[in-house]
Amino acid sequence: MTGGFRLLWVLVCSLLLFAALWGANGPTVTTTAGPPKAKPEPVEDTLHGHKIVDPYRYLENASSPETQEYVRDEMAYTRSLLDPLPGRDKIHARLEQLLTIGNITTPQLGGNYYFYTRRDGAQNQPVLYAREGFNGKDRVLVDANQLAADGTIALDWWDSTHDGKYVAYGMSPSGSEMSTLQVIETATGKLLPDTIERTRACSLAWKLDDSGFYYTRYPKKGEVPEGQEVYNRHVFYHALGTDPAKDPLIFGEGRNPEDWPNVALSNDDRWLLLTVEQGWTKSELYLMDLKAGSPAVRITAGKEFLYGGDVFNGKIYITTNEDAPRYRVLVADVAKPARENWREIIPQTDAVLQGTGVFGSKLMAVYEKNAASQLKLFDIEGKLLADVPLPAIGSIAGLGGTWDREESFFGFQSFTVPPSIYRYDLKSQEQSLWAKVDAPSIDSSAYKVNQFWYQSKDGTRVPMFVVHKKGLEKNGKNPTLLTGYGGFNISLTPSFSRSPYVWLEHGGIYAVANLRGGAEFGEDWHRAGMRDKKQNVFDDFIGAAEYLISEKYTDRDHLAIQGGSNGGLLMGAMMTQRPDLFRAIVCQVPLLDMLRYQNFQIAKLWIPEYGSAEDPRQFEWLYAYSPYHHVKPGVEYPAILFMTADTDTRVDPMHAKKMAALMQAEAKNGSSRERPILLRIETKAGHGAGKPVTKLIEEGTDIYSFLFWQLGVKP
Repeated sequence: MTGGFRLLWVLVCSLLLFAALWGANGPTVTTTAGPPKAKPEPVEDTLHGHKIVDPYRYLENASSPETQEYVRDEMAYTRSLLDPLPGRDKIHARLEQLLTIGNITTPQLGGNYYFYTRRDGAQNQPVLYAREGFNGKDRVLVDANQLAADGTIALDWWDSTHDGKYVAYGMSPSGSEMSTLQVIETATGKLLPDTIERTRACSLAWKLDDSGFYYTRYPKKGEVPEGQEVYNRHVFYHALGTDPAKDPLIFGEGRNPEDWPNVALSNDDRWLLLTVEQGWTKSELYLMDLKAGSPAVRITAGKEFLYGGDVFNGKIYITTNEDAPRYRVLVADVAKPARENWREIIPQTDAVLQGTGVFGSKLMAVYEKNAASQLKLFDIEGKLLADVPLPAIGSIAGLGGTWDREESFFGFQSFTVPPSIYRYDLKSQEQSLWAKVDAPSIDSSAYKVNQFWYQSKDGTRVPMFVVHKKGLEKNGKNPTLLTGYGGFNISLTPSFSRSPYVWLEHGGIYAVANLRGGAEFGEDWHRAGMRDKKQNVFDDFIGAAEYLISEKYTDRDHLAIQGGSNGGLLMGAMMTQRPDLFRAIVCQVPLLDMLRYQNFQIAKLWIPEYGSAEDPRQFEWLYAYSPYHHVKPGVEYPAILFMTADTDTRVDPMHAKKMAALMQAEAKNGSSRERPILLRIETKAGHGAGKPVTKLIEEGTDIYSFLFWQLGVKP
């Protein structure tokens, strides 16, 4: 697939007593009927001629006693307001019911095996299954639920050998995503002794003879300068049965620490294709001849485009947005892989090509048009063979297949269609339902999905999905929850989300805006919402809110918004730029201090998307919208629920801590218990990946209790 790796989205802290005052030599936390007041300890910086004062810099240190005391008091305050809310038990019970609706992923093929994950009922984590033969019996291969009673160990990724004999997989605790790799034998369920640490988001390519694999790994602390262990992702080769500490380094030494290499092997095992991602607008392809033992050779030309590829029968099939913002496919011979020898086989169309795969000596391609998926089959020379029919307007959720099998699989879902898996015969072009998730507690026929287009501030037309019960009256007062993301080349296409049905069932409207910065309309759409053009994203979202109001769906007193990660930054911009437009905001795992974000966790990877305040020109556009630097004293802000997690290894929790402290101190409603500003910090959890269902239920209960309360919805 082209593009970059994706960023992606049970409160167990008890209600604690308010803390006593700290001594005069350190920050203090006072206790009142309102929120805890963190004592400001201003730190002044001068950046490019601007004096920047940070009153809560000390909250960046999560391990300090002052920060820990502040967090405990904030959590106690949050619980004192959320726990007594009427109807919490009903919301909790309904979420328990909704989240027992399981999930299933598209099978990957290995020999006679079909590998896929499925989560059923109250299971906290999905289980990896192996099915031998198309009609064979499913057998549990890896079950993370057996490893932690609280469900906080997650299966992060997995990859089988071509013949299905072995599966390599990674697991991590507490949402950390820093996987430990293990290998299991499919037939016996026996674990091999091979164990490799620090394999976060591992890219792995097995050799055809099952003797070993190429993989990516991060350095251990002490092997690189402090803080660099979260970067320096390098490629190694591991032979089964050998000491991983002696695995030879294949690629990465001496390169930019923020490079993100991925690996793929040709179908004859001779060629290793390395895709090196350098942000979300540029990647490079390198080709290594393993038979000759020669170093990797760059086959791209260093231009600001994205490339991805597969090597099959001596040809490299390259999906790229080079001179084609909606992507196209080119082909090159491995003997002459230089850019001047590439030729186009699938031209750009009016839809966005999201990715391709070589299945059964053909090319399967996923497209996206107007924020909905399309699926097409081409022959290996790029001739269109079929437009694969989809069940409805919705999203392809994964492809499965191999270069030597005449069958493939695709996952499908939509707002009112639970995950379903279809088998597609590449020869007959017939498809059949392979598996689906049942949702007996949801009557999907009761809901209507519309797509509307509205104008943003600069006249750009932007689409938005709006979901609600049939027969809704446009009275201008319907409780409405609007969400968006707008960044990192990520599309928000129709998907089946269980929790929002709590909202929809109570007459709520659920709206999803497809903002610039995403991938919905190709690279031009993405670049129109990044770096110095980030304000376009915020304007697009404001336009969505104003459209919902002008069309009498809702009003400002009944409009709430929600977003996480980059979408949390969006929420921060909304609360500081248009506090008058919303009644309530749920701001999850957010970036909010855009002048210092790059100093924490893996955030240097995001500089190509946002910029860095260390650069004078980039500082100007970041400072223009950085939410932490635009809180104004005396302004009444919406009710806000900041949500973060103590082991988030992507977006540091310091953003939410500092912003909550600042807004509670400065906002007109900072101490309000009716229109509050709250901070919720999840324990033993990360950015969102691998979060157990029990925690999702508790989190959802807090979110919807807060929203029902603020928008006047009776549970």
